[in-house]
This record gives sequence, structure tokens and C-alpha cells, in this order.
Amino acid sequence: MQRSQASQAFLETDRLVLRPFTAADAPDLLALDNDPEVMRYINGGRPTSREDIQERTLPRLLHDHPCTGTRGFWAAEEKTTGAFLGWFELRPLDDHDPAVVELGYRLNRAAWGRGYATEGARALVRKGFTDLGAQRVTANTMAVNAGSRRVMEKAGLAFLRSYTEDWPDAIEGSEHGEVEYGLTREAWQREE
Repeated sequence: MQRSQASQAFLETDRLVLRPFTAADAPDLLALDNDPEVMRYINGGRPTSREDIQERTLPRLLHDHPCTGTRGFWAAEEKTTGAFLGWFELRPLDDHDPAVVELGYRLNRAAWGRGYATEGARALVRKGFTDLGAQRVTANTMAVNAGSRRVMEKAGLAFLRSYTEDWPDAIEGSEHGEVEYGLTREAWQREE
């Protein structure tokens, strides 16, 4: 289903349109969050209910951050077809300070291995440093999530540390802990 409206685009790349979410995205979000492989490193692949999408996911994705004057999550569409690919995140860790932003992404399996995650992540890092006042970009994933770690590295982020957290429900691989990656504005400028 094509919903892209260029006038509403937050960011465009060669192949992607990142646009604000709307309530009409609920069916695509439900399908995304019910793919066990997509959710493997998030919740162990457990199903997500329609109620969770309406009551928890959508409010988070629709939240505007006062310090950036924009949202922190965007629906990702393939530019030529308008196909929903998933979402990207670049949101301030503190609603009132844009200095540190978190990078994230969740794409459907059809989009995996095609460079979309790297393309979107790089564009958001650039946007964060050039337009949104970010001084540091951070990203986290499970240590065993090699695909996500590769995207972070290709987007210019460097490994910072390994750590463990107490999660209410352990999932396969969580015993290996989490990793944090980061990139400062100064380091990004040196590489540009």
C-alpha cells in the first residue's frame, strides 16, 4: 500500500522516504512486530497484540520531542514503490536536550541485506549532526546481533562497551549481554 507523501517526508535518501507515522500505519506495524525473526533480538520473537500496537507502540512513535521540534521515529518506505519497510529512530535521550540521540531501526525481512538500514542510518546521523543539534549518537543492541552491529559500524559508529542488564524475560543470546556504539559530532566531521 502506497502512503508516501513527499510533502510530509522528514528525510529522503536515494532509495528511502522517512516520514512521520500516523495511526493508519498500525497494520504494517502489527505485521512487522509479529515476524519472529524481526523480533528475535527484541523480545525473543514473541507475538505482539493489536492492543500493544495501539496502546504502547503508536504513542511512542507519534511522540514529538520539544528539543528537536520533531518526532524521534519515522516510517521507512521504499521510494519508488511506497512499500512499507519498517522504521528508523533518531530520538533524544532527554526530551529537553538534543545533545545525545539514540539511533535505531527495525526493518521487515524483505528489506534485509539490501543496504536500506545502512542508508537510512547514515542519513539520520547526518541529519542529527547538521540539523537537530546532536553532539553524540548512540546505539545499542544485543552482543549476538551481528547484523545490527554491522549497520552501526557502516553508519560510522564505533564500539564503546559491553554491558549486561536485568531483563524481565531473558531471551536466547541475552546471556552474552548488550553492546553500545557511539559517534561524536567531532569524529563525524573528521570523517566527512
